[in-house]
Amino acid sequence: MKKFLTFAILAVLFTAEIYSCGKSETANNSETPQPAVNKETKDIPGPEVEIKTTMGDIVVKLYDDTPLHRDNFLKLVSDGFYEGVLFHRVINQFMVQAGDPDSKGAAKGAQLGAGNPGYTIEAEIDYPKHYHKYGALAAARTGDMVNPERRSSGSQFYIVTGRKYAQSQLDGIAQQSVMASRQNLFNKLASERMDEIHKMQTEGDQAGLDKLRDELIARVEAEIPAAPLDERIASDYTTIGGTPNLDGQYTVFGEVISGMDVVEKIQNAETDGNDRPLEDIKILSVKLLKK
Repeated sequence: MKKFLTFAILAVLFTAEIYSCGKSETANNSETPQPAVNKETKDIPGPEVEIKTTMGDIVVKLYDDTPLHRDNFLKLVSDGFYEGVLFHRVINQFMVQAGDPDSKGAAKGAQLGAGNPGYTIEAEIDYPKHYHKYGALAAARTGDMVNPERRSSGSQFYIVTGRKYAQSQLDGIAQQSVMASRQNLFNKLASERMDEIHKMQTEGDQAGLDKLRDELIARVEAEIPAAPLDERIASDYTTIGGTPNLDGQYTVFGEVISGMDVVEKIQNAETDGNDRPLEDIKILSVKLLKK
């Protein structure tokens, strides 16, 4: 692990504040999951919401254990916020995204994705309990460089389609996730000791730097141990699919309980260079079905 962890002066990078759920790691011809949801989904506590679109109806269950996102979504539904917004970002074998208020009545070809209701929501990331399986409902957000707390967009959401993975692929993704988490924690801990690090660098105290590095590595490895992917998660990613590369980075606050065939139609729409469907796919109405 030492070869991945080095001391560096942290720089602030500026990026465009476009709400997003990241980029797909792959775009291959792997088998597309069948339109089905987990049999246990309907037993999960939480309200159910119907999203009527120009391609059909989708029903989602919101999780009670992500109350900030649940209540915000229900408020927007009550206010009629989503009526008329487009699915403005669609990537086959990845996800479909909506909720940009600027998309209402947007001109053909206009770039969308930066709109919001004027606020963000505190992250409620609860991995591995909630993860990016096929049909997951999650909140889009701006990137880590401008949003280190990973706060969610106040309105933009996406529904996961993804693809199926072989167990060997999942093992590799799990290892990469552990390394990324360790690197992030190491950088955080190192930044807290930056004055001490600068002093040792100025004095040429390599032994001191090595000792501190080893101390931080030991702490990181203790706090983030290497572990195989949970059997329940691995089973879903190998049988129904999803986008595991997003796990632990975005708030998953619900899942589709019916209408994944509609989501499939949306993800298969022809798109332009900005992943916007060439023919508008609109949300007609959203209503609460069950509290």
